[in-house]
Amino acid sequence: MPLSEHEQRLLDQIERALYAEDPKFASAVRASDPRNRARRRLWQSGVLFVVGVSLLFAGVINSHLIGAAVGLAGFLIMFAAAVFAATSWKRMNGREPLRVVGSDRPGRTRARKPSLLDRMEQRWRGRDENRGR
Repeated sequence: MPLSEHEQRLLDQIERALYAEDPKFASAVRASDPRNRARRRLWQSGVLFVVGVSLLFAGVINSHLIGAAVGLAGFLIMFAAAVFAATSWKRMNGREPLRVVGSDRPGRTRARKPSLLDRMEQRWRGRDENRGR
């Protein structure tokens, strides 16, 4: 929900007072914003992806065994960069709970559905209990 004009003015006044009173603390708080870190991670993953693409092309051009290893390394770097970018994108758009550095309380999370392995383990344990052990 957007802030009213009065609330926005009060917030601006508080921010100016904070900068005037303790500029070092204010800059530290601004630097630790999770969205800024997510944007920075997104840029880093883009650079990493470009490095992976260039390694992949270098591996394709080189037809020796070393070229295959370089190409594979490039592909793995590209994959890691894509995963890194996807998680950063989710955090930046608010689809994943953001956690403030130094916070003791984790963000709200939904109860997760038991995985296939969890359900199989429960069935296995139930099998032993049904035998009478």
